[in-house]
Amino acid sequence: MAAVSFSQLLNGERAVVTLFIVIVLFSLPLSLLLHGVALSLLALFALSVEVRVETSTSLSQFKTRAGASSGLLLGAVTLPTFMLSKLIQQSRAFSLHQVHPGELNYLALQYWAAFGSCFTVLMVLCLLTLDNTGSRSCQAWNAKFGLVCFVIGAALLFLYSTTGVHAIWKLLWVFFHGFAAVKLVQHLLNTFPSCVSFGEALLVTVGLVLYFGDMLAYTIEKLYGYMTSSELVFMQYGFRRSEIGIIIQGLLLGLLLYLVVLKYLLCGWDGFSRSTYSGARICSEKGKSLIFFASLGFLIVVILPSWMQFVQDFDMHPLLWVVRFVFMEPVKRLSLCLYWVCVIYLSVLRFYNISKNSKIERILLRKYYHLMAVLMFLPAVILQPKFLDLAFGAALAVFLTLEIIRVWRIWPLGQLVHEFMNAFTDHRDSDLLIVSHFSLLLGCALPIWMSSGYNDRPLAPFAGILSLGIGDTMASMVGHKYGVLRWSKTGKKTIEGTAAGITSVLAACSVLLPHLASTGYFLTELG
Repeated sequence: MAAVSFSQLLNGERAVVTLFIVIVLFSLPLSLLLHGVALSLLALFALSVEVRVETSTSLSQFKTRAGASSGLLLGAVTLPTFMLSKLIQQSRAFSLHQVHPGELNYLALQYWAAFGSCFTVLMVLCLLTLDNTGSRSCQAWNAKFGLVCFVIGAALLFLYSTTGVHAIWKLLWVFFHGFAAVKLVQHLLNTFPSCVSFGEALLVTVGLVLYFGDMLAYTIEKLYGYMTSSELVFMQYGFRRSEIGIIIQGLLLGLLLYLVVLKYLLCGWDGFSRSTYSGARICSEKGKSLIFFASLGFLIVVILPSWMQFVQDFDMHPLLWVVRFVFMEPVKRLSLCLYWVCVIYLSVLRFYNISKNSKIERILLRKYYHLMAVLMFLPAVILQPKFLDLAFGAALAVFLTLEIIRVWRIWPLGQLVHEFMNAFTDHRDSDLLIVSHFSLLLGCALPIWMSSGYNDRPLAPFAGILSLGIGDTMASMVGHKYGVLRWSKTGKKTIEGTAAGITSVLAACSVLLPHLASTGYFLTELG
């Protein structure tokens, strides 16, 4: 019975996650030992909570994505593990005098903010499941284990905060992230039921909290600098951002915050139109559309550029800066834009008609779009990486705007966008929220964005494109057609598909490496 329980505990996903954590921990220098202990504690606590959540009925008020496991272990350790890997990399660079110590300290602060956010959400889930996890002895053991994890986690945070200066501010900063993450997870699960699993909700919300926290920290630092000449406590760790990074951050987070304002604007208009137009639905819809596009235009043209110019020393309006940036190399960048438009048009025209008339499973049909991502982004990573950074941000902003139009049925595009997007949905999407296109674009963009700055792993920017565009596509196709041996009794993943995905990525790397070496890409990246 113990053997069966142990085999169930270490299923395929948990075993892979554990393997990667162990690899990262074995790479730790002594200076990051405290960070490694924190990651180990987080992984152990996340595994315990994941098992508890999957056997408990206390969380029935949250409707997660049907047929998906909780995924809490993967969701909880993904960002802290990445940040710890980045800290290891930055530590090597610091020893070679290639990065400023402020950059290393700021990344450490962000790591502990990610740890605190994930740990706080896990603690809340642990408390919610204490009353329904088996026998009394089992409940008592879970309570004791949760208490021990809480005490050790608090002690680790305290030890980190006492290194250097401004201990109180560090603790408050981590607490702010944890509190915001809990509230945002609850809001996401309640607002978009059956759209995400617990692990997906945790990963998305912690990422947003960290990204917004970085924006808030940079804004406070600039604001405080105008008010006084003294240094702003923990913000001393900050470092200069690039213009492209500021534009992307302001645009994406501005649109997300705009959703809150838009909700109240449209609710107020609905109340006003009911009493004024007395049933004239078309007038109400046109009024809602006018409010949406007018407020969106004001946000993009006035409000967001004002923030960008406040935190970054742009010598012109940020939108004009983007135009100037594109025309710095007009032939290459405009040709790349034309190439993207042609690939998108031909692919959508071809596969949209197939999706409407074919009996092929949509999950397989959509893998062709993963291959399309390889055709679009791989040349750009090699030839125009900075322009691709900006293009990813613009594409995400467009996707987010289209999703707002679809969800709120903004006249006259709302229904058209809804019908078009439905042709590419599968079981992972819901009628309320379609996230597959965001997943593909973010999967390709995040490795590139996260590899900015010092990077001694030149293949890191290609990780998303290769794994999603080639590995995931081959795994799905081979697993669907030839897969027999499954990783688990309840899952659909097959060993044959996994082997095909790994083999295809290795084959792609073997072809890509000589080409990059011959073009001098490695010298450019490492230089």
